[in-house]
Amino acid sequence: MAKRKREITDAKIDRFIKEGRGQGTGADYLPWLRVQDVPSTGRSTRGVGWTTGRQHTFLSDLERDYFYALDYADGVTDIREQYPLLPLEETKLIADKLGIAHPKDPKTGVDIVMTTDFVITYNDKEYARTVKPAKELENERILEKFEIERKYWESHQVDWGIVTERDLPYTLIRNVEWIHKEYHNEDVEKLGIFAVQSLERSLAALIQSGTAIAKACLACDEQMGLEAGTALAMFRHFVARRIWSVNMNEKINPSNSANGFHITGAEGLLAKGG
Repeated sequence: MAKRKREITDAKIDRFIKEGRGQGTGADYLPWLRVQDVPSTGRSTRGVGWTTGRQHTFLSDLERDYFYALDYADGVTDIREQYPLLPLEETKLIADKLGIAHPKDPKTGVDIVMTTDFVITYNDKEYARTVKPAKELENERILEKFEIERKYWESHQVDWGIVTERDLPYTLIRNVEWIHKEYHNEDVEKLGIFAVQSLERSLAALIQSGTAIAKACLACDEQMGLEAGTALAMFRHFVARRIWSVNMNEKINPSNSANGFHITGAEGLLAKGG
């Protein structure tokens, strides 16, 4: 199989722009870079994002983890990753004024389109955030490129900042990761609304009594004649949809009871289906 050509050319930049990359919002947004475009250990969510309703592209585990925190956060209404700093002439001019070499493709020598890892809409205001391991902030060249990025967003009057692993709430993130794919749960449609509501009531009663999550889920599977694991997936679905609430800042362990469990009263969310 032929290797994918990842080097940047003027023709490739023009093609990306014509494809609409870096344009749109919400479900219609297209990231400038995709996993196959860069020599990286690419990561992507196992399901679509809760906030945007589309599949997201991540180029590192750190980007993916930050995304989980954003996707769960109240007030976040859009998440755009791999956002291009266009037009290219703008970052080239900034680099020239700063006396910094603009990033180029090492093979072709073509100036590349710089990107910001995330542009976030939070409470109707845009924020730009770059995600990097803390140790990389000691690299002088990386800091030079960050300065170009900072100046770009400053000129657009957008709040820009750097996020490292030290800033992330990892207990919350791992909990969100555990429930994330069950936000869209096929069993909701397969079981039907009445069966789902019956399962919800039975499972909630057991969990509220202090029964361990896994034990309560297994009991409901057996009681309703469901395939093993169905109730546990639905538990994750109810929490993801915020029909139920648990303490997301303490590790959710199915072998234990649910910390801070309560019913939010948002039964109408079930109408969204899978």
